[in-house]
Amino acid sequence: MAARRAVQATPPEIERYLARFTGDTRARLEQVRAAVRRAAPDAEEKVAYGVPTFTLNGNLVHYAGYARHVGFYPGPSGIAAFREELAPYAFATGSVQFPLDRPLPLGLIGRMARFRVQENLARPVRRRPA
Repeated sequence: MAARRAVQATPPEIERYLARFTGDTRARLEQVRAAVRRAAPDAEEKVAYGVPTFTLNGNLVHYAGYARHVGFYPGPSGIAAFREELAPYAFATGSVQFPLDRPLPLGLIGRMARFRVQENLARPVRRRPA
């Protein structure tokens, strides 16, 4: 496993994405980011598919801001594992919508991120082609 970095600086592409949002949406995106960072301290951040993404031996989770909700994308396995807890929210095969007019379930987001970390660490390390 990679050594933990002493300081977690926001990558410029993540900062540019977050800068598009203000007020409550921006605050919620920062809360999601912090919850995932606590759950996956060794993960790296980048923008993939146009949204902030945490990676560790492959994609862990993505998150995104919208007019009425924050989208969280733990993939199909993340949704399936937490299906009962996600019942109050709109969700699909690999995504869930957390409405802006309701409290963010930060504990659930953290558990989902930890689940994805364990899942990714259990599979063979992905190597990039040379």
